[in-house]
Amino acid sequence: MRQPRVWCGVAAVLAFAAVGCGADGGGSSSSAGTSGGGEAAAGFPVEVTDCEGGRTTVGAAPRGIVTSNSSALELLLRLGAGDKVVGTGFPPGKGTLPGELDARAQEVPVLSETVIPKEKLLGSGADLYVDTFATVRGGGHGMGDQPTAEELRAAGITRMYLKSTACAAGAKGPVTDLTAVTEDIRTLGAVTGTADKAAELVAGMNRKVESVRKAVGPTSEEDRPTYFLFDYDAGTKQPVAVCNRQVANAVITLAGARNVFADCDDTFKQVGWEDVVSADPDWIQLAVRNRGSAAATEKAFDEARAWLEGNAATRGLKAVKEGRYLRIGSEATTIAGVRNADTVEKIAATLYPSKVKAGR
Repeated sequence: MRQPRVWCGVAAVLAFAAVGCGADGGGSSSSAGTSGGGEAAAGFPVEVTDCEGGRTTVGAAPRGIVTSNSSALELLLRLGAGDKVVGTGFPPGKGTLPGELDARAQEVPVLSETVIPKEKLLGSGADLYVDTFATVRGGGHGMGDQPTAEELRAAGITRMYLKSTACAAGAKGPVTDLTAVTEDIRTLGAVTGTADKAAELVAGMNRKVESVRKAVGPTSEEDRPTYFLFDYDAGTKQPVAVCNRQVANAVITLAGARNVFADCDDTFKQVGWEDVVSADPDWIQLAVRNRGSAAATEKAFDEARAWLEGNAATRGLKAVKEGRYLRIGSEATTIAGVRNADTVEKIAATLYPSKVKAGR
């Protein structure tokens, strides 16, 4: 049985964000799902693009899919395409995905606990690889020997990117909404033949975000509280800030708050505690990874709070002295997906309790 584990998302993203996205989609056309001729259905072919605008055509729904990590896997499970997933990297720990998704995720073969080695990916039997990592043209992303576009073509594998994550570091401006996330969901739905389910997921996200927008929209910028996402699991010696190219910046902004590191043009960046002290946030999110059980995760939240209250540099912060904390997992905030909209609602309900109610 796979042991519960904490996905090292920030560490991975910091490594991958150092390079840009490349046109490495596995070619200008694809045979994904085309063997057996009769499988092609309405809605195909589907054209997808990479971070630089390179185009790839998917001729039919894939027969086998490999995901680079648990975020892509979660989306496929939500879309109802989980039965096509033949392997994943960075697997979710037992108990870390919500509800029934967890049991289904545990059935997916693990090709690697981290980045999938080239030989395993090429020999997986998949015809589609859903990649959330930034890459450089014609090569890998700096962690492991990754297959080239030519090698993917030879193996009959199409690579498609979830651009809300893979292209985030190269965004032309701050990310302040969930458009890139919902576009990824629609594209993944089109590619897997689950467009109706994708539309349903997106509609649900949009309803929640729009409800919050209407509730807090009249609040002026200067009256919106400042907000610091404390990623406890990323380390306490030197905090990791979520910058304005990261989806968490959009989540915080949509919830009616001001990210104290919104002037940082990146996805993640290591900063100093003196920077946090200078910002003196109104609210602090105790962002910890899901430990696999509610009790263990609550204990981690407690530890994060105790650290802030016991540290000489942070115990004097306004939010710490007033106990203004939010206990919201980091995955639902910093990893692009359906749960981003839930987090927008949760944050807004805490900051604007008279205007927003979570879980409506």
